[in-house]
Amino acid sequence: MFAHRSKTNRGSKVMAILAGLLALALTLPGMTGAAQKKKKNADPNAQLPKRVNFDISKIVWPSPPDIARVKFVEQLTGEKIDFNRPVNKPQKQKQSWMDRLAGTKPQVDMVQDLPFQLMRTYGLAFDSKGYIYAADQAVGAIFIFNPDADKKFDVKLIRNGREARFGLINGLAIDDNDKLFVSDDKFHKVIVINPQHQEESSFGADVLVRPGGMAIDTENRFLYVVDTGNDVVDVFDADTYKLLRKIGTPGKKHMLSDPGDFSLPTNVAVDKEGNVYVTDTLNNRVQVFDADGKFLSSFGRSGDGPGHFARPKGIALDRDGHIWVVDGVQQRVQVFDTEGRLLIYFGQPGNWPGQFSAPYDIAIDPKTNRVVTSEQFPGRVQMFRYVTDAEAASEKASREEQPSNTTPQPVTQPAQKSPEAAPSKNGAAEKAQGLVTP
Repeated sequence: MFAHRSKTNRGSKVMAILAGLLALALTLPGMTGAAQKKKKNADPNAQLPKRVNFDISKIVWPSPPDIARVKFVEQLTGEKIDFNRPVNKPQKQKQSWMDRLAGTKPQVDMVQDLPFQLMRTYGLAFDSKGYIYAADQAVGAIFIFNPDADKKFDVKLIRNGREARFGLINGLAIDDNDKLFVSDDKFHKVIVINPQHQEESSFGADVLVRPGGMAIDTENRFLYVVDTGNDVVDVFDADTYKLLRKIGTPGKKHMLSDPGDFSLPTNVAVDKEGNVYVTDTLNNRVQVFDADGKFLSSFGRSGDGPGHFARPKGIALDRDGHIWVVDGVQQRVQVFDTEGRLLIYFGQPGNWPGQFSAPYDIAIDPKTNRVVTSEQFPGRVQMFRYVTDAEAASEKASREEQPSNTTPQPVTQPAQKSPEAAPSKNGAAEKAQGLVTP
């Protein structure tokens, strides 16, 4: 009985489904015609994604009416992509002796010929001509950009297996003769590349564990190499490559936090007086030493407020002596004076111009006041323009001479969510409105 009832129910359901399909088939032609007519008259752009347009030349920090001290200029991603050219070219396979003996013709493969693009960018440096050098670990090459606006895609390359042999490139430093130093994490050494972009020599394999950021004191001819794996900064003679001394205590497995010691240091910078600035990454601070390696001071602490750090990495100094520090976790750049007081910060997580995604290094060209930052996701280099103290003072004087009813032009930039200001003994939260001018 139960089986017979089950068959009857299934039969009823099948008949109901067939009836529904028949009714749908009878109504579809009219519906289809109406839909097609409606689609034909519809706006062709209605389904396109909405575009957000803004003038990147007006992205500045701080916003008007304050005097801008940092201006976004451009982002660099690699060689120019020509979408009209074929991306494949035929390449014949090498013919073996058996194929030649048998008279077999070699096969023709299509090999991709794509332009080089940044993927995971680390170290940065400027040469004497103002060209930007960017080390990319994923590509295994050093990109060389001409930053002039009309030649931003004029890219040269120092490639692994061609001009040099790299394992895992990290930091870059260039002396006043355009000699390039490249730290290699995998090969545990520093590679020297001449101005013609050919590998010349290498050193440090006997002392370096995991070399990272570098900086050169051109006056004293010191090359500072951060050994992240050994928690020290190694100081080499920039001409003989001889190890002169170490800053910090090695071999403590990133457990030290005393002044003068490091826990996973990342990058280093040198000022005009030869003082050395090191980002002590796990200790969330910047430590300062003199040219002899003597500890002078430190600034910064763990946190997410103004002047605080959550994994400081890249560090550089501008021509006015301000200290620029990249924060890899908070994804922003903070600028301090020589006393460690916060002057300004900019950036937030994101992929728009002026935002950051896994930022790593920073470099500043004192001749042109260009500032560049590197990122890993996506791989790119962002270029900014630093407005010097003298330029800001001149702008301020010019504004004071203008009529008081003059209204500054508005600025268009990605929304900035400022970190919550935290109390600070040095008043960092109150001073983080813009770089202090004379």
